[in-house]
Amino acid sequence: MIPQDLLLRTQTKLPWFLQHLRQLVRVESPSEDPAAVNAAQQLVADWATALGGRVKRHRQKNFGDVYELPFGAGSSKSAARSGQKPILILGHLDTVWPHGTLKSMPWQEHAGKISGPGVLDMKAGVVMALTAISVLRELNLLRPVTLLLVSEEEIGSPVSRPITEKLAKESSAVFVLEPAQGLALKTARKGVGHYEVHVTGVAAHSGVDFERGHSAVLELARQIERISGFTDLSRGLTVNCGVIAGGTRSNVIAASAHAEVDVRIARASDAARVERLFHRLKPIDPACRLTITGGINRPPMERKAGTIALFKQARKLAAELGFDLDEASTGGGSDGNFTAALGVPTLDGMGAIGAGAHAAHEHILAEHIVPRTALLAAMLATVRDLLKE
Repeated sequence: MIPQDLLLRTQTKLPWFLQHLRQLVRVESPSEDPAAVNAAQQLVADWATALGGRVKRHRQKNFGDVYELPFGAGSSKSAARSGQKPILILGHLDTVWPHGTLKSMPWQEHAGKISGPGVLDMKAGVVMALTAISVLRELNLLRPVTLLLVSEEEIGSPVSRPITEKLAKESSAVFVLEPAQGLALKTARKGVGHYEVHVTGVAAHSGVDFERGHSAVLELARQIERISGFTDLSRGLTVNCGVIAGGTRSNVIAASAHAEVDVRIARASDAARVERLFHRLKPIDPACRLTITGGINRPPMERKAGTIALFKQARKLAAELGFDLDEASTGGGSDGNFTAALGVPTLDGMGAIGAGAHAAHEHILAEHIVPRTALLAAMLATVRDLLKE
């Protein structure tokens, strides 16, 4: 395989890429609307079928369905038995954008930028994967690959995680189609947790029976001071009380209050530490009661040997394709956190280059479409041999 051949062949696919990406972006698919997400999923499944892929649809209740799209000979299990484990490509087609966003954020191609809801996170990455598979198929370089499209990544992957983990265990490596970090691939991500702190106090009239009351709001404020102290920047551990609410009226001592807390950890070993810290919290006012719920829902993607080997191969291939490639870590989570925590070599940020994910200026940069898609194709063609070394 000559990377330049892949680059030239990918260049010829650019009109196909743009046509299909435009169509996909115009199918609005907010996470909260299963039917809308399924429409986007099925559209991609139809394209995959035209490229020789097969479709396994994992139906879900209350969420969009999960689509498993294998390419190449055999199933993942038969491929594993033959020593030809597939490469797993992770994607999602749900977005943070509600219906009607296209009116204020229409598909646009202007000044080297392509804009639209979900174009960067991560519809462009999904179309990049199909384009890379098409190129490899035409050059007879396609090996077993499974493209997994989940429906609820933006809300924590509550139903797709077991499917992702099962397929990852049957795969030789995992590539994640999330956007690049600037121009860099992602070799580490923080783990993500969500906790809720509920306080029950004693209501009373603030003017007539002040002494009888025990304010849940005051108790929560004191607990927030404690919780914020869990942050340890030297360990990459951050704790943010991002939402607080409580009380009913200013002349009523509050009977209830709650806070929603975001937690990020860089080390897997800190998950248990954070759990202990939250569940050791005790009321400062003994008349109040604390209830703690939640936990770490995405383990960290730590920079380990398998991921490092993948990145080094990507950097080598990028140089042959004519561009430099760096690595980066990020505080955000992805489904790659799940697969990396299983010990499966995982490389993230393999999708598009752009800016504005989850923001009104979301866009991809057109100049990077072809080289980054060619890089993805080159990695799909060579990584299995690399991991056998």
